[in-house]
Amino acid sequence: MSAAGSARLRLVLLVVLLAAAAGSLLLWSPAAALGGGSGPWRLPVALAVYALGTLAFVPKPALNAAAGLLLGVAQGLPLAVAGTTLGAAGAFLLGRTLARDALRPLVKGRAATALDRRLTEQGFRSVLLLRLIPGVPFQAANYACALSGVRAVPFLAATAIGVLPGTAAYVVAGASAGSPTSPAFLLSTGVIVLLTAGSLLSLRRTRRAAAAA
Repeated sequence: MSAAGSARLRLVLLVVLLAAAAGSLLLWSPAAALGGGSGPWRLPVALAVYALGTLAFVPKPALNAAAGLLLGVAQGLPLAVAGTTLGAAGAFLLGRTLARDALRPLVKGRAATALDRRLTEQGFRSVLLLRLIPGVPFQAANYACALSGVRAVPFLAATAIGVLPGTAAYVVAGASAGSPTSPAFLLSTGVIVLLTAGSLLSLRRTRRAAAAA
């Protein structure tokens, strides 16, 4: 088989794996499974469930809130950050090994080329910005980084730091949901509202830029 044919076959395999992961949600609930473990295996199981949930395209806010509700802030926040980073590592590995050879030649156009060059030359800073800017889809950023030349260590370090503010807001909101008038819940809810507004504003600007182009 030619190199191009092998690359296309790996890309098809990636699509099948991601479809299977998303389809598996018909059979299990990551949010429920987060609190399903017991004993010394509770946190390792929750970490694996969280990582698999991100690969299956479960919205991160739902996982973060569930981690706070079921585990509290002390355990839920580090687990959510670790699970997010582990899920990002899985997506990065899959994208780089199964999709990069087939999709890399398709990176064309001024914007795509500039993004690719920035990720390659300023990996940590660029990934950190992608994680901090509201409205950037988590999995889309993972696979965009996998197709670029960014190294794994800067990618994972920037991910762990960059997701912390948004993750903390949702974990605290989940942990304090039983006391909706508490300062913790009100503050975390305010941060979530600001993040949502920022996401909508970013999406609006992106659409205007696309229309202008």
